Amino acid sequence: MHEALRRQWPMGQPDQRISEAVDREYAGLRSFIRKRVDDPGEAEDILQDVFYELVEAYRMMKPIEQVTAWLFRVARNRIIDLFRRKKREAVRQQSAGVADHSDSLTLEELLPSPDAGPEGVYMRKVLAEELDAALDELPEEQREAFVAHEIMGYSFQEISARSGESVNTLLSRKHYAVLHLRKRLQAIYDEFMKT
Repeated sequence: MHEALRRQWPMGQPDQRISEAVDREYAGLRSFIRKRVDDPGEAEDILQDVFYELVEAYRMMKPIEQVTAWLFRVARNRIIDLFRRKKREAVRQQSAGVADHSDSLTLEELLPSPDAGPEGVYMRKVLAEELDAALDELPEEQREAFVAHEIMGYSFQEISARSGESVNTLLSRKHYAVLHLRKRLQAIYDEFMKT
């Protein structure tokens, strides 16, 4: 698959750098994604998307100084997108209301679509970095509750069974995490809207 990926792109000067990055990072990035995504097909799709975004970044003349870090960040964002999509599908299938809707961060509403052009891609990247920073500011228990429920898609019952914490405790931790994250992301979002 690695060679097929490289053959999809014509070779030019920027493409030589892309080809070198693919050669250098392919195995590690594939392993990173496969550890987090069970379905091999979905993992391969994410890997292809990550390298496609690298090509697009070069075509848009966006300088990428730390290619490895950039590739892994894009991969992590695509994995999070996959988990969110699966979670939304599961919620639709259940069609039962969840009492915790008022605590939804609605990240999808704050993050522009990846199809929104260069400005949208840039804004999504900045907001994702802000989310990472805001998550790091949370107390560990709040961060774990938020990530397990919102990003990994576990139910509070599943988290409770794994952690030994009561569902009410987990709900409370997530509530405080959401308040903090909403405030942080809204502030950066508002800054973008002013410009």
